Amino acid sequence: MNVLVIEDEKPAARRLSRMLEALELNVLAQLNSVEEAVEWFQKNEHPDLIFLDIQLSDGLSFEIFDAVEVTSAIIFTTAYDEYALQAFKLNSIDYLLKPIDDEELEAAVKKFKKQQPQKQDVKLNFDDIRQLLGVNPVEREYKKRFTVKIGQHIKMINIEDVCCIYSENKGTYARTLDKRDYLLDTTLETLEEELAPDVFFRVSRKYYVNVNAIQDIISYTNSRLQLKLKAAEDQEIIVSRERVKDFKLWLS
Repeated sequence: MNVLVIEDEKPAARRLSRMLEALELNVLAQLNSVEEAVEWFQKNEHPDLIFLDIQLSDGLSFEIFDAVEVTSAIIFTTAYDEYALQAFKLNSIDYLLKPIDDEELEAAVKKFKKQQPQKQDVKLNFDDIRQLLGVNPVEREYKKRFTVKIGQHIKMINIEDVCCIYSENKGTYARTLDKRDYLLDTTLETLEEELAPDVFFRVSRKYYVNVNAIQDIISYTNSRLQLKLKAAEDQEIIVSRERVKDFKLWLS
């Protein structure tokens, strides 16, 4: 079965593609924008199934269908909250909530295969969905700062002052460039959709790193990499083997 991934965050697109390939699906391409998708559909045979993010780098993915007739089934991938997703439920649209879970993805693919839908023109009422979601084709906003409680005070930490974010003893901490650690009221999984993907990369289950804080990259055992970060000399930060390829692409 041929599938297409349309997602503007390249690390997320690569992760989803790997997950789909593990389910023995043929990923034809990873597209990152409305413009790129329109051009691809005009030149290629349409796939059986599309995994489509709502907000792309140059607008809403719905704009693709304003420009070309698409004859594929669609599963939306989205970070919108459950309340907003009522729009999808009302319109009987399949969706996966980010970050995408392996089991949920497998269940969605099995559901699609079981239904064996025939290819048809997309006739969804995207204007209604736009209104219900309350979204506009604007540039995505990522987290600019953290707020942490220190005693009776609340401190603001600008995101550019964070060299890494890590988990330890069931807590999530931000290490700042002045070598201080702050306990955050969040998890690394939640941050996956909140951190700018061109600045932060999750190198392992334990660490997110800021590209601007990387001082040195060293070959490590078992095809892994070790990172030396500003203000985190005491931390052993290892890029896990399964993330090394994506990490190198992220740096390029």
